[in-house]
Order: sequence, then structure tokens, then C-alpha cells
Amino acid sequence: MNIFLLEDDEAIGIGLKYSLENEGYTTTLAKSVSEALKIISKTDFSLYILDLNLPDGSGYDVCKRIKERGDFPVIFLTAYDDEVNVVMGLDIGADDYITKPFRVRELIARIKSVMRRCGKDRTEQIVKLGNVTVNLNEAKVSKDGEDIILTAMEYRLLLTFLNNRGKVLSRNKLLEEIWDVDGDFVNDNTLTVYIKRLRDKIERDPACPQIIRTVRGLGYVIEND
Repeated sequence: MNIFLLEDDEAIGIGLKYSLENEGYTTTLAKSVSEALKIISKTDFSLYILDLNLPDGSGYDVCKRIKERGDFPVIFLTAYDDEVNVVMGLDIGADDYITKPFRVRELIARIKSVMRRCGKDRTEQIVKLGNVTVNLNEAKVSKDGEDIILTAMEYRLLLTFLNNRGKVLSRNKLLEEIWDVDGDFVNDNTLTVYIKRLRDKIERDPACPQIIRTVRGLGYVIEND
């Protein structure tokens, strides 16, 4: 399931993205209303999680635009818990409302509850990449029926490609998306190592990769079927 997350606090946004991806959800993060509107104008998501107060506007504005595109489920995040804000959010179409601070497990439970109510919960999220199978719900990867053990960083890198399937990702874009487990940026040399290790594990012939393809001079891509 693909989730859109709008959160301007960098630490909170990165932490939530990491937690959601560990739960098997592919997650796209935006930090402003303008960035959010650009993304949602091109892509539909299974569920939207929107911070209420942004530096250039309100999550309400983004919610209205989402609802114009379709009846997609929306959960608001906010530091305010007064009745006026709750009612306003629900009136414009929000499906749930969670007040900061909150525990990640609480958010995950709310996500599952909203998706069940919307009739869009899937018991199993499976992605096929040739002879490789990715079970997003269980965060498991197999090749030719045999389980592949990926490190946390390798799995996060794979999720980044899956979340942008069909799009060429530059090295700079990948560096923006991928953090190491201690919260430090991965440098360019380390990224090269991670891509090589991931290819070694999932490709039939890592010397001639067919899943994670190199687009010379531009970056890397996992093609759509």
C-alpha cells in the first residue's frame, strides 16, 4: 500500500516514513503544501496522512484537493485537539484525526482501521519483479521461492525504488531519500555499495542487472510491468 505523508518537521517526517516503511508501506514524504500539491497532482495514493499546520498553508487545503481527485482516505496529524479543528477536518472529508504527540503503533492501528472502514484494506501486498517477490506486509523478499535476507538499508533502498517504479532516480534523489540507521546521511560511495549489494542479492546476473537498471548519466530505475 502506498501512503502519502505531509509533515514539515523534518525529524518527525523522516521518523514516520522510516516506521511506515518498516511496516511494509511504501511512503512518499512532502514537507510543504506546495510540494504536496505537485506530488498529488501526478500520483494517487492509497491513504494520505496530513499535518495540519504547514509553513505555506494548511493540510485542509491539501485535503480538499485530494477529495477533488477521488474519495481517498485521509488522516490528519495536528498538535491541536480542540473541537473546532476536529470538526473542521471531518467536515471537509478527513476519515480520522490523531493529535501529537502520539505513538507510532497508535498511528498504524488508525491506518488499518481507516482502510478497513473504507473497504480498501488488503490482507497481502505482493509485488513481483521477475523472479523476485516482495511481500510488503511482512517486509519479506524472495527469489525463485527462496527467502532473501536484506539489511534494513537494503530493504529501504528497494522500497524507495518500488515507491518510484517507472521513474528514473538520480543518485542525489536516492541520497535524499536514504538515511542510515543512526540518522546520518548516506554518502555517495556508500550508496554505490548498497546498490551493488542489493543487486547481488536480487539479480540473476548482477553484472547485467535486469531489475534495478542503470540509466547512463541519469541514475537508476525499476521499470513498470
